[in-house]
Amino acid sequence: MSVQLDNFYLQQPEPTQGCLLALREIILKQDKNITAEWKYGMPFFCYKGKMFCYLWVHKKYKQPYIGLVEGQRFNHPSLIVENRSRMKIILFNANEDLPVEIIEHILNNALDLYRNGVIKIK
Repeated sequence: MSVQLDNFYLQQPEPTQGCLLALREIILKQDKNITAEWKYGMPFFCYKGKMFCYLWVHKKYKQPYIGLVEGQRFNHPSLIVENRSRMKIILFNANEDLPVEIIEHILNNALDLYRNGVIKIK
């Protein structure tokens, strides 16, 4: 991993840091073709080189979240659109247990868009 990527996680206060690190592990274990990268000043995850999702902390709510690049292509009650036209996010309370099954379900719905050719991979 890059120094910038490592520093992003290390600079987060607890419990946000632990939550983001756990989310990173959940994302990476979904498919061997997912890679962690540093893009646009944030931790991104790519599937076979194509941007898939990212981690960030919501400015207003101060909660960590996963942003799904192609989130507009499917619905789930946990996903939030906000002012984004393409992406949807899922917020997490860093003081609570992560809903791992929901996260994995959403990530796999998004991954299926890439795996099934809905999102073209070079």
